[in-house]
Amino acid sequence: MADVAVGKDKCGEQRLVSLPLSRIRVIMKSSPEVSSINQEALVLTAKATELFVQYLATYSYRHGSGKEKKALTYSDLANTAEESETFQFLADILPKKILASKYLKMLKEKREDDEANDDESDDGEAES
Repeated sequence: MADVAVGKDKCGEQRLVSLPLSRIRVIMKSSPEVSSINQEALVLTAKATELFVQYLATYSYRHGSGKEKKALTYSDLANTAEESETFQFLADILPKKILASKYLKMLKEKREDDEANDDESDDGEAES
């Protein structure tokens, strides 16, 4: 596992992180509260991100259907985000995939329910 975390840069020297630091710097600077970024903070953020992604992938693989297929799929990640309390904050970022026709049907049903609720509330106000 240590080999995965240690990458090589353009000069052939070993790096502590595999993610591109320039991209992480851009993401960090996109926050209006951040004016300057210390190099150590940048490296620590990159390493923490790598460890988090590794933990998410490992957890999803172990608790999903990936073990049977020996592959990690998007649905494994989405199930982990939905079912695990630890990863619940990712549920909006990793939604379960559904067919467009199923989504349109859900929207139609929701509109019908909303209209029925509006009609009931209008009736209740008219009777009072």
